[in-house]
Amino acid sequence: MIKAILIFNNHGKPRLSKFYEHYSEDTEQQIIRETFHLVSKRDENVCNFLEGGMLIGGSDYKLIYRHYATLYFVFCVDSSESELGILDLIQVFVETLDKCFENVCELDLIFHVDKVHNILAEMVMGGMVLETNMNEIISQVDAQNKMEKSETFIFQSTRQDR
Repeated sequence: MIKAILIFNNHGKPRLSKFYEHYSEDTEQQIIRETFHLVSKRDENVCNFLEGGMLIGGSDYKLIYRHYATLYFVFCVDSSESELGILDLIQVFVETLDKCFENVCELDLIFHVDKVHNILAEMVMGGMVLETNMNEIISQVDAQNKMEKSETFIFQSTRQDR
C-alpha cells in the first residue's frame, strides 16, 4: 500500500504532498524534510529505492523515487508493493502530467494543483493503485474538464438571465 506521495523541488520545497495515513501537519512537514534529505543526498547513479525514514516507518517502508529535471517524485510504500511497479507508476504519472500540461514544469504543479490532484486521484485512491493506463487517465481528466466547463457555462448563463 502507498503511504504517501511527495513531490518537491531541488531545494526541498514541497510542490505536492498526499498522505494516505493521518499525521499531524507538523509531522507531515518533518516527513517531507526527512524524505528530501534522504533522497537528495543520493548519487544519480544509485538505485531509486531506499528504506523509509524514521518518521514514516523506518525499514518497514520503502521510498521509491525518480528525479526529473528540478523535481523529485517520491512514493513511500510498504513491503507489499513492487518497487518496479511503483517506478512504472511514477513514469505513468509524469507522462500523464506531461500530456495534460504540454511539457509539465514546476510552475504547472504550483498554479494547477487542483488538476494535479485530480490526475493523481484517477491513479491512486486510499493508497491503492486504481489505474495505470495513461490513455484512460487522460480521457477521465478530459471528461472532468468538459463537465467543469459546461457547469461554468450554465452558471454564467443563469447569472446573465437575472
